[in-house]
Amino acid sequence: MPASKSDTVVLLERARAGDADAVNELLIRNRHRLRKMVGVRLDARLAARVDPSDVVQETLLEAHRQFPEYLRTLPVPIYPWLRGLALRKLIRVQREHLGAQKRSVRREETLVPLLSEDSVAILARRLFSKDSGPAGRVVRAEQQARVRESLTRLDSLDRELLIMHYMEQLSIGEIGSVLAIGESAVKMRHLRALRRLRALLEE
Repeated sequence: MPASKSDTVVLLERARAGDADAVNELLIRNRHRLRKMVGVRLDARLAARVDPSDVVQETLLEAHRQFPEYLRTLPVPIYPWLRGLALRKLIRVQREHLGAQKRSVRREETLVPLLSEDSVAILARRLFSKDSGPAGRVVRAEQQARVRESLTRLDSLDRELLIMHYMEQLSIGEIGSVLAIGESAVKMRHLRALRRLRALLEE
C-alpha cells in the first residue's frame, strides 16, 4: 500500500534538504507498485527474456539521477512520476526485443504496452464477473482476444484509465496526476469508458 501523504511529504522535505537516506526511502518504498505495473503490462513474448524486477531496478537508478530536478519542480506526486519513468523504460525494452517482429504485431498496437494475456483475463474478471451475458464470460480463454481487441478500440485515455484503475489499482488522484485531469473528470471518464467497453464486448 502507498505510504500516507504526510509521511511522504516529510520524506520529500528531508530529501530537499539533502538527506540521501530520504531519497533512497522514497524510491525503495515504491518498488513493489512499480514491479506490479511492469508485470501487468509486460508482453508475454518477453516473459522468458525480461525480468520485471530488472526493469524496475533500472528505473530506480534513472530516478535517482533525475531526483534533484524532480525535487526542484515537483511536477506530480512521487509515484506517478516514478510510474512514468518505468513505463518509458518498459516501452524501450519491448521495442528492443520485439523490433524484429514489427511487421507481425497487430495493426492496432499502440505506443504504450497494453496488457499481458494473464492481465486481460484478470481485468475481465474484475470488470464483468457478475454479468450473465457475453461480458460475464470474457474470462474464458477463447474470448480473451475479444477483450484485447475491444480495449484497443477504446479512446487511448479511456483505455489507460481502466488499466490504471483495475489493474494497477491507482487512486483517483493518482490517475488524475498521470492523465493531467481533475478527479471529477477521472470519475466521469471512468463511467464512460466502462459503458463503451461493455458496448464493444456485446456487439
